[in-house]
Amino acid sequence: MSLTAIDLFCGAGGLSAGLELAGFKVLAGVDMFVAAGKTFEDSHPNAKFICRPIEAVSVDDLMMETGLKPGELTVLAGGPPCQAYSVYNHQRGMHDERATLFREYLRIVAGLQPEWIIMENVMGIYSIGGGAAVRAIQFELEALGYAVKEKVLKAEEFGVPQERRRVVFIGNRTGDPILHPEPSHGPDREYPFVTIWDAIGDLPPLENGEDRGTVPYSKPADGHFQILVRGKQHTVTGHTAPKLGKANLQRLDHIPEGGSWRDIPYDLLPTGMKRAKRSDHTKRYGRMSWNGLSCTVLTKCDIHWGAYIHPEQNRAISVREAARLQAFPDSFEFHGSKTDQYVQIGNAVPPLLGRAIGLAVRKVIENAKNSRIAAE
Repeated sequence: MSLTAIDLFCGAGGLSAGLELAGFKVLAGVDMFVAAGKTFEDSHPNAKFICRPIEAVSVDDLMMETGLKPGELTVLAGGPPCQAYSVYNHQRGMHDERATLFREYLRIVAGLQPEWIIMENVMGIYSIGGGAAVRAIQFELEALGYAVKEKVLKAEEFGVPQERRRVVFIGNRTGDPILHPEPSHGPDREYPFVTIWDAIGDLPPLENGEDRGTVPYSKPADGHFQILVRGKQHTVTGHTAPKLGKANLQRLDHIPEGGSWRDIPYDLLPTGMKRAKRSDHTKRYGRMSWNGLSCTVLTKCDIHWGAYIHPEQNRAISVREAARLQAFPDSFEFHGSKTDQYVQIGNAVPPLLGRAIGLAVRKVIENAKNSRIAAE
């Protein structure tokens, strides 16, 4: 059985990687971010990358590049850019043109007529326009003949070493059940949470701002996660640390593992934070705990924004560490500037979450096929 997928708004290809792990063949990815496209092309050599705004991509383009006809695609996946939905954007609203990019996704759904659709977005989508975006997605997909359900998934419950909440829409036009994946990690589940130690404990130490290029691992793989992300790799790339200024390095000296801005002496605090309440900015200047989970990996692992300080070393987490916390395989080499690389990582669907979603859809497809065979 051939399971195929196209990934719109694909970025570096985190969701595509997850679908491939679940047994899907990704035929194409679409995005206008050039650096992400280079990453996608390297990591998905059998897929065609289309570097254009989604508005400039026609259904005919996709059929020509993939050889598909309407109705033949198994899954059309993608997450429209989330800035307009995000709780970090206080000006969000349905008037923001980015909030209507999901209509471009729906245009391609109408033309390609995939059997299944998968859409992913941030929690803020529930509040935009009083839930207007969610209702619009459901209404318009139903008008196209798709039953659809959405659910909040927690990435850490699927083996990702990070607290990350995402809204995942799954739908089909086949009449089959719509099932989201069941959590596999956490208390009283099959596997424990994957900790920061599990995720990055095998990576070589770095100095603040250091870039050592391609380096060997500092120790043998320890645990399922490290074995999985290493694959057949013997060296690791992208293990480069941002350069923090003198003032920030002085602050880091006072922050213990698991600590935060509250541990910084008052006279060393940034001016704006001297007015902060002790209950405010709970993640700012946070130092990670080896036995804990990462906070949500954003598009900029800035220590002013969250807990992005290494558990032991006085520096911010490296590009590779951010990728590990998103559960990217070490075979992914991120292109572009260091800023571009962090953006690609922070915008991605963690591949292990993508795998869980893909496996849930695949299970329904296979069960339906077996039922038809039995009925014959």
